[in-house]
Amino acid sequence: TRLEPATAAVKKLLHHAAVLHVDESGLRVEGKLHWLHVASTARLTSYEVHAKRGHEAMEAAGILGQFSGTAVHDHWKPYFKYDACAHALCNAHHLRELRFIDQQYQQSWATDMAALLLEIKAAVAATPAPAMRLAAPELAAFAQRYDAVVQAGFAVNRAPAAAPAGEGQKRGRPKRSPPVNLLIRLRDFKDEVLRFMSDFRVPFDNNEGERDIRMVKVKQKVSGGFRTLAGAKRFGRIRGYISTARKNAKNVFEAIRDAFVASPFIPSSDIQ
Repeated sequence: TRLEPATAAVKKLLHHAAVLHVDESGLRVEGKLHWLHVASTARLTSYEVHAKRGHEAMEAAGILGQFSGTAVHDHWKPYFKYDACAHALCNAHHLRELRFIDQQYQQSWATDMAALLLEIKAAVAATPAPAMRLAAPELAAFAQRYDAVVQAGFAVNRAPAAAPAGEGQKRGRPKRSPPVNLLIRLRDFKDEVLRFMSDFRVPFDNNEGERDIRMVKVKQKVSGGFRTLAGAKRFGRIRGYISTARKNAKNVFEAIRDAFVASPFIPSSDIQ
């Protein structure tokens, strides 16, 4: 209860962040599968524990509905219900999928795409400030090469017609192979995959969100789960408070003491 002002302040700051990392992972509560949702930046962390994984839980968290920046995530489709914000996809996930396709299906386009994504990442890292995007000729050249690799992938896999963004698989349609599923995503979400080269505020991956999820998963590994949903939600609030304090170089024990004397640590309004 004493952390409520800090929790509300963090959520308000997250609403105005330029880039927001969101992720979700299973959590055992009352012996059943629940979901831990995180919304975070390099300086802020907010957790929500909910019985559902999708849109209902995201609405309960109360962040994405008021967010208008760029949300970085792993292509979980309910995120795309929020169209007031831009989206960027985690390329660390893509690299893992491309490695799997190369190893299991021996398709050379997967190796070419992985190499291209890493080349673009290196080009972004090598671009001096104050540039906030690659130069127009570089953007066009990389986009053209990207399209060529995707087409090479479809040349060895049956290419279905383009689907509207976020459309799920139709009932009764034959199950698609992992290479085809990834190719469709790379084709239909090209802008989201390559967002990091046209806006340097957007990272190559979603490591920030995944790290914040991992800290709570360690707790579950030790304890086995939470006995009550109320207890899990309290833990999420406390964990978010501690994470935010640590990200802002605030001494954690001082932050806890301040909360007990009704003066919890609240990040300044210029932190995002």
